[in-house]
Amino acid sequence: MLRGFATISFWADDVEAAKDWYAGFLGVQPYFSVPGPGGGAAYYEFRIGDYEHELGLIDARFRPGGADAAGTGGAIMYWHVDDLEATVARLLSLGATEHEKITERGEGTGFVTASVVDPFGNILGVMSNPHYVETLATTGRG
Repeated sequence: MLRGFATISFWADDVEAAKDWYAGFLGVQPYFSVPGPGGGAAYYEFRIGDYEHELGLIDARFRPGGADAAGTGGAIMYWHVDDLEATVARLLSLGATEHEKITERGEGTGFVTASVVDPFGNILGVMSNPHYVETLATTGRG
């Protein structure tokens, strides 16, 4: 059911500073951004590694549960799944609880995420990710 690593998201109070820091560390600029309120970016995304995995930097105001959410980790790793709604429904039926409801990202670009807290307190992110599908197709495994 989990097809492969799609995106890991890090939250930052100062997303511009985080973008600059990661760009310096990675040696590349983000390839994608989503505008936020007030004209600044709410999200930056880098493609890195052998399979162009996604590292997303998100303004902490948009963290599930809000910027001051307590008791959650600093990152959520999202796994690509073929049927997001069915996967979330199955996770909930197995005792997970909703962390963040199914949410469209990127204004109609096909990126849709959700996350649950498993019965052991871990956050599990799942998503529909067109980039993952495109990358998979280039390997002949899609």
